[in-house]
Amino acid sequence: MAEPITPPLADAELTAFIEALRQDPGPPARDVGVAELRRAQRLRAEARPSGPGLAHVEDLTVGSSGVRARLYRPSAALRPLVVFLHGGMWTIGDLESHDRACRRLALRTGTAVLSVDFRRAPEYPWPVAVDDGVDAIRWAASGEDGGVAGPVVVMGDSSGGNLAALACLRLRDEGGPLPAAQVLVYPNTDLTLSCPSARSKATGWGLTTDDVAWGAEQWVADPSRRADPEVSPLYAADLSGLPPTVVVTAEHDPLRDEGDAYAARLAAANVSVRHRCEVGMIHGFLTLDTLSPAAAEAGERVFADVVDLLALVG
Repeated sequence: MAEPITPPLADAELTAFIEALRQDPGPPARDVGVAELRRAQRLRAEARPSGPGLAHVEDLTVGSSGVRARLYRPSAALRPLVVFLHGGMWTIGDLESHDRACRRLALRTGTAVLSVDFRRAPEYPWPVAVDDGVDAIRWAASGEDGGVAGPVVVMGDSSGGNLAALACLRLRDEGGPLPAAQVLVYPNTDLTLSCPSARSKATGWGLTTDDVAWGAEQWVADPSRRADPEVSPLYAADLSGLPPTVVVTAEHDPLRDEGDAYAARLAAANVSVRHRCEVGMIHGFLTLDTLSPAAAEAGERVFADVVDLLALVG
């Protein structure tokens, strides 16, 4: 049984949203299947208000493997670049699902944003999405995009946060080029789902633990591999040498504790870390700004974190 919403969530709008989902949660992801989940997400993206207008938005392919991507620029000026890896349980999510979030990110931070349309499970299981993320970061660092001036940052939300963390670990181990910083928003860091919040927040808060488990099964079919540090960064033996990091989690999220634990492990490894758990917030708040003013404000705080990181590493 889900926890009662006491006290209420961050605002009345978010509370009403969760209460409606509790009344009609719909079938679990494993019963719906990938095709229908993707169709439903496309419809949600089409119904969402468009993001802010920008000076330049371009679809392109990047890297040696021709990864699809979308580049956002708030103006023609040379700018730092954020490589953005979207969430979606490694199976859904695309350029459209996070288009509004990427436009907001570019406008609020004054950066160029490269949203990566990495290949998804189950058609492309682990490690293909990590390969694509690494390829995009290498392309950004190569200077092939002449509009970049300043640091390259990698950012991801949810499963995209998992990919961002894994990409940084791989690049560190392979000798770079490492991004100047990483921003992990309610990231998956433990695909075994063994942290306490995976049980205490398992249902009733939007994202369910079972849906996350289903997504992990699509991406990494062998359960014995899900504790592999090349899949679950929380299990990496050594986190030293990683770039300055922001980790933002949400109070009412089954992934909260694994994100918090990753931030603590980074700090213990002497990595510069800014960590915040957004009180009263749920998973996915970065794309809930049109639903909830409090979610919009939580997103603005993440964008402010990016600005602060750029000042630190620039």
